[in-house]
Amino acid sequence: MNIMLFHSTYGLRPAVLAAADRLRAAGHQVQVPDLFEGRTFDTVEDGMAFRDEVGRDELLRRAVLAAAPYSDQGLVYAGFSFGGSVAQHLALADAKARGLLLLHGTADLADDTMLDELPVQLHVADPDPFEPHDWLTAWYLRMRRAGADVEVHSYPGAGHLFTDPDLPDYDAEAAEQAWTVALGFLDSL
Repeated sequence: MNIMLFHSTYGLRPAVLAAADRLRAAGHQVQVPDLFEGRTFDTVEDGMAFRDEVGRDELLRRAVLAAAPYSDQGLVYAGFSFGGSVAQHLALADAKARGLLLLHGTADLADDTMLDELPVQLHVADPDPFEPHDWLTAWYLRMRRAGADVEVHSYPGAGHLFTDPDLPDYDAEAAEQAWTVALGFLDSL
């Protein structure tokens, strides 16, 4: 499977590269674009401020340019938190998308979005301050109504970016469980 993996608002840090290596070790081809052009951040607030400064449209433009050379191959789009939002936007706009793997983040979608049974898997903390229950319920229903085949896996007590071993949110047990399920999802595509 060819995977386009997007980083969180912390930037392209070692944990994202380690995740890409984990996916490669499972037999997948993985591209990891740096939407922040080398900038990384120690706090989510600093990363979000940079994200807002650069702007959503520019970051999506960078993501589209990164994915364009590979999109004819039928990509699986994946991402961490903010990167999940980016991945969702690209997957919903790519008729050849093979799947969408969201780790810790989602995005809104237009009411007229139509998908042809796109396989989608979300891994999210429970509770998650960035993905509250009401939002997730509405997101799930809208994705299903659009035609996506959605699975949601929640991890009680885990922090928002629980798969990142370099952050305080890290939860080794939840991370290992998420990766096991995610790799099974990718193998099923």
